[in-house]
Amino acid sequence: MKETDPSEEAAEGRVPLWLDPDDLRWLSGHCCCPADASDEEKDRCGRLRFRAGAALHKHGHSR
Repeated sequence: MKETDPSEEAAEGRVPLWLDPDDLRWLSGHCCCPADASDEEKDRCGRLRFRAGAALHKHGHSR
């Protein structure tokens, strides 16, 4: 697994976000997309859920 490089993340325009593990668990398993959501909205939701799950995994928390 490659460690996150804060300077690379900043270069991509990303910002740090610290969340409680319970909030990440909820986010990783919850989709708020309406039935008529666009593919773009569904992709964004999927990326957020994936990253929430990955953050939990990286820090040794179960989903």
